[in-house]
Amino acid sequence: MGVLLSVDCSLMENLDDRAIEEVAQFFSAFAVPMRLKILNALRGGERNVGDLASALGSGQANMSKHLRLLAQAGLIEKSSRGTSAFYRIADPRIYHLCDLVCAQIGRRIEKQAEARDAFIAVVRPTRSHARNRAARR
Repeated sequence: MGVLLSVDCSLMENLDDRAIEEVAQFFSAFAVPMRLKILNALRGGERNVGDLASALGSGQANMSKHLRLLAQAGLIEKSSRGTSAFYRIADPRIYHLCDLVCAQIGRRIEKQAEARDAFIAVVRPTRSHARNRAARR
């Protein structure tokens, strides 16, 4: 059963296969937890590699790899000062996308919890039912 969108979200509708690949590549940048942590860490402003690595418990080489991939996706920008590289969010609207995804996950988990609770309510024997079974033994 389809859900009608209440807003005009039709940009992706007419994309060809190559453009769809670009969109998928963009979203793949979000597929690694460390990259999401980096995006969160950059909410407060730009930071250098060493600061991010220390704050997130990562090695500098690993951090640099993730930063490079986020920059290639256009999510962050790099600027150099002396021997240090600083990173910042390229477009803060990216956090709107993150909020949409988090809200969707929250709704899904809430529905799963409701379904679980309804199931448990049906299959969990009441205390009087359990006592009657024990008395029959």
